[in-house]
Amino acid sequence: MNKIEDITDLADKKVLVRVDYNVPVKKGKVTNNERVIASLETINFLIEKGAGVVLCSHLGRPDGQKKIEFSLKPLAKELESLIKTRVKFVDDCIGLDKDKAVMGLKPGEVLLLENVRFYPEEETNDALFAQKLSRGCDIYIDDAFSSSHRAHASVVGVSEYLPSYAGFCMEKEIDNLSKLLGNTAKPFVFISGGAKISDKIGILENLLGKVDTMLIGGGMANTFLSGQQVEVGCSLYEEDFVKKSQEIITLGQQKGIKIILPIDVVITRDITENAKGLNVPIDEVGELDIIADIGFDTISLFEKEIAKAGTVFWNGPLGVAEFPEFAKGTVLIGKAIARNESVFSVIGGGDTIAAISEEVKDNYSFVSMAGGASMEFLEGKELPGIKALEYKVV
Repeated sequence: MNKIEDITDLADKKVLVRVDYNVPVKKGKVTNNERVIASLETINFLIEKGAGVVLCSHLGRPDGQKKIEFSLKPLAKELESLIKTRVKFVDDCIGLDKDKAVMGLKPGEVLLLENVRFYPEEETNDALFAQKLSRGCDIYIDDAFSSSHRAHASVVGVSEYLPSYAGFCMEKEIDNLSKLLGNTAKPFVFISGGAKISDKIGILENLLGKVDTMLIGGGMANTFLSGQQVEVGCSLYEEDFVKKSQEIITLGQQKGIKIILPIDVVITRDITENAKGLNVPIDEVGELDIIADIGFDTISLFEKEIAKAGTVFWNGPLGVAEFPEFAKGTVLIGKAIARNESVFSVIGGGDTIAAISEEVKDNYSFVSMAGGASMEFLEGKELPGIKALEYKVV
């Protein structure tokens, strides 16, 4: 794969960088800047090498229309505060104003373009749009692994017109996720949570041949439990995937994989901020109960597996973690992973990451912010954004 550090001369070059600035913005202010921080290594490297940096990204789903609530303008101020360098902003990503701004960019300066998804041509990977986006630039760097599963113009299309390389953030995602698919330190423990099994069928099936233990919680555990004739009451579960859950357990048993489901849970009758939970054995869930978290016995069971793990990959909260009453399982399992000092640990998924403190996350080997792209990568799928970098002859 062509990498940013392979570029021999960046001085006076205009470099188009695809970043992931799809971050929460409220009342014109960025409320979580982790993805912006992740882009700094690539941006600072280019500045130090004397390049003019042109950043492009999407934000939200404006459906091909210019909607002010999805403007990237607040990101210019956020980035400026982090790199202590003025960040210019142009309210378009193609057109004459954009071209003038790129042409006037001096070495070491940074320019942020407006949301590429303001144009429907972005998502259709329109060739002319890609040409207009790349016009005036000498090099393209993709530093947005999180968008690499999308064959969009700013991800794939521009690579047809510019020498293309992976940025540091892209490299780290690929390197660390690839370790989960290679010769991992044993035992390899996969912790799978989140709401739906349907979102994770591919990764569950692909990792069945690689992991030693699967710890399953969150809403998706309810589908597995239902498949084992366990009462889940009014809990979220996917009836259409009960049979698939049974097949996964059967296949896991055939491969000698330990698949552990909750043996106790926290139930409630109301999922709200002020609701209270009750810890009960799994066979005491009533018809009107809602399973909102894993119970303390399950937490202990999971902790024992994590303590002896050589590799841990965790994706998806183990309860309704947005409410503190039902976040205990997620928080305690997060701490258990951090306590294992010898483990290679990767955590992914926005909801999971949001539930874990910065202090705990600092103890993980890698925190992936890629979402759907990481899931598809671990399913073994070929991602178009990576293919564009791997097979492009520079």
